[in-house]
Parts: sequence; structure tokens; C-alpha cells
Amino acid sequence: MDKGTFCMKELMELVEDISSHNLVPYEELPKYDFFLSQVIDYLNDNFTEEKYTNNIIQNYIKGEIISKPESGKKRGYTKVHLIQLVLISYMRPILTTEEIRKVFKLAFNSIDDRSDDIISWEAAYKIFSNIHDNKRNILDNPCEFGDGLEKLVSGMDLSPKDGERIKVFLTVMALISQASIIKKLVQRLVHDYSDIQEKE
Repeated sequence: MDKGTFCMKELMELVEDISSHNLVPYEELPKYDFFLSQVIDYLNDNFTEEKYTNNIIQNYIKGEIISKPESGKKRGYTKVHLIQLVLISYMRPILTTEEIRKVFKLAFNSIDDRSDDIISWEAAYKIFSNIHDNKRNILDNPCEFGDGLEKLVSGMDLSPKDGERIKVFLTVMALISQASIIKKLVQRLVHDYSDIQEKE
């Protein structure tokens, strides 16, 4: 905002600006394995409002929020770890650690056992990225979102129970995407308007 009067047009411009920052496409995520320091650098470069440290990552591992690093490997952090932490970066301003664990459990059961995952981390990232990039406001049109979700899940060939769990998981992730945009919008609005007031 560049003037002291509140204007809905400027609000919509802010929405467009904030919404234009999309996730890194799955294909463009680094393909090599990482040292912990490289994971932290990547996250802090891409999520400037969320500061990561060794302790935060270690606590996520101890709390079984993310997978343990691969034992015996010098670079024990993989693309799956990066995906887990990118998704957490959207969740942590909104959900508690325990709530994040429960959301992941819906789709992945035991965090350290890939064999019991209902969908892959790659699929989860790609679907979340698609939802986030399309900026779907599911509360404005829940029927359309529900129809799309039904079609998506029916194409996964899951049991009815697993299908329901994935529908809940994807709905939660869609709401998290929406909440993330709203939170950033509120912060920008307050920050920009405060700056204007201080200059007067």
C-alpha cells in the first residue's frame, strides 16, 4: 500500500503478489542426498519467515514427525526428508507438532516405514503443489473441490478406508495452503499499513 487510505484494490493486488509464490516443482527439487546443514540452508533460503536449526530438525526426528536420516550414509537426508520439511513449513505456523504428526499419519502411517505408506511422498508433494499453485479456495466452492478430490482419490485404487484417510489428508493440506496465504496476507497488510501510519 502506498497511500494512507485503505483500498480493496490494493488488497487484491497483495493477494495476487502473495499467491504468485508457488512451490518449487517436484522435478526441480535437488536430486542428491544432503548433509543436515544443506537441508537447513535450503529451507531457510526458501522459507525466510520460518527459521530452521539443527535442534528443530533433530526434534522432528525424535518426535517421529519426519523420517530418521538414512543410517550409514554420510549424506543421510534424502529428497523425502526435504519433501517432509517443505510440507511442515506450511503446516508449522498453523498446527501444533502433535497435529502435524496426526496429519502425516493419515497418509503415511509409521513415519520410518515406507512400506505402509498409503500414497508416496512424491505424490503428496505433487498434489499439494498443484492445490497451492491453483489457489483453490475450497470454502468458496466445497462441492467443486469435493468432486475433484473424489475423482483424484478414485484413480488411486485404494481401499475405501484408505481412500477416506487420503481425502481427509488432502482436504487438510488444501486448507493449510489457503491458511498460509491468508496469514501472509494479514501480516503484509498490518506491516504495510503500520509503516504508512509511522511516516505520517
